Amino acid sequence: MGSFTEFFRHLDLDGLLWLVVQALAVLICLTVHETCHGLAALALGDPTAKRAHRLSLNPLRHIDPFGAVMMLTVGFGWARPVPVDMRYFKHSKSGMALTALAGPASNMVLAYAALLLRAALTAVSYYAMPGGSGALDWFLDLLLITATLSVGLGIFNLIPFPPLDGAKIVGGLLPDRAYYGIMRYERMGTIVLMLLLWSGVMDGPLDAARSWVFDLLFRSSSFPFYWLQSLLA
Repeated sequence: MGSFTEFFRHLDLDGLLWLVVQALAVLICLTVHETCHGLAALALGDPTAKRAHRLSLNPLRHIDPFGAVMMLTVGFGWARPVPVDMRYFKHSKSGMALTALAGPASNMVLAYAALLLRAALTAVSYYAMPGGSGALDWFLDLLLITATLSVGLGIFNLIPFPPLDGAKIVGGLLPDRAYYGIMRYERMGTIVLMLLLWSGVMDGPLDAARSWVFDLLFRSSSFPFYWLQSLLA
């Protein structure tokens, strides 16, 4: 009993809660990303993701454990790809490009929505709870981390390198021979991407792009509330 009590005495509850918040943000970002791939494919005529039960907000249907760990450790990662059958699309390459674009686009929308909600709650709490609230502060942190990771996930997936979404988006503009040639290297591309991420070679450009997009979304989401606050001051 004494050792059990000692364990909890030295347990960093704030650190543990922070890890839980980060993990929850990762699950939200990856789940929205993959679900929107499936929804876009369905809208274009492909029911494959629906049949595989991937049009779900249940994270367990989408999470790739290693990709989620990469999101937590380096800020960029992936989920299990949603199955897509190009044969259902009226125009196979453009259909695949739009389906691929839906993932990163959904991450940008999610990031903006999270920042907009955070700005609104911050403005309301400024007047309603001047002293702050522990639970609200943690929720605001969750929204901020979700926005940051969501932007990072969207930016990362726009890289035109298989198997990322960017390769399929750019591939929609390529001749068929070049497109299918590139897609043959998807599995090899995954290994190369993991090595590049772990080596840190991509950190500089990815961080710069993420910071620029995040700053743009943060300013645009905060401006209405700063303006309203200045009028009420």
